[in-house]
Amino acid sequence: MASKLSLYNGALREIGSRKLSSLSENRESRRVLDSIWDADAVQTVLAAGLWNFAIRTMSVEYSPSVEPDFGYSRAFDKASDWIRTAAICEDEYFRSPLLEYTDEAAYLYADLDTIYVKFVSDDEQYGGDLSIWPPNFTRYVESWLAARACMSLTQNQSKKDALERDAEVWLTKAKSSDAMDEATAFLPSGSWSRARAGRGNRERGRRGRLIG
Repeated sequence: MASKLSLYNGALREIGSRKLSSLSENRESRRVLDSIWDADAVQTVLAAGLWNFAIRTMSVEYSPSVEPDFGYSRAFDKASDWIRTAAICEDEYFRSPLLEYTDEAAYLYADLDTIYVKFVSDDEQYGGDLSIWPPNFTRYVESWLAARACMSLTQNQSKKDALERDAEVWLTKAKSSDAMDEATAFLPSGSWSRARAGRGNRERGRRGRLIG
């Protein structure tokens, strides 16, 4: 289970520095890591993938207070915890992707009254909850923090380069393990397949009634 202190100590372990006893310890390593953390560290690492543990699903009604000057007729507020878009659909089951829309700053624009969205969230109940971070993602974040703190703490460029490579390796592992947690997706059948399936079902039904 990750915490801010455990992530800091994981990063310091990667660098080869002594771990912190608390987040208030008066040490240069803590101040360096604080400066990295406060510069949107959580948002940055969450934006690196479409993490299942951080995905939030919502239906969004159009905002009547926003009237687009041209183009799409409806504007939709993006949630304050929106980090990265995962899916935007016309239906609540996410079977019909919304193809006609625009994503601009704090709004989405489309011609529907309601849209359905999935996005990577840094809310404290989603990606912002460090305790639900999977192990490989945690290791990625530790290496990512270590790579950014390395020069300030060691002035060793070769170590920094090695840590950056480690972070990329852990990012790949984290994405791979996260993908394995996804439900199996099936492509929707085409109209010809649906028609044949429907005819087959009807024929079987008629035969069943006739035999009965």
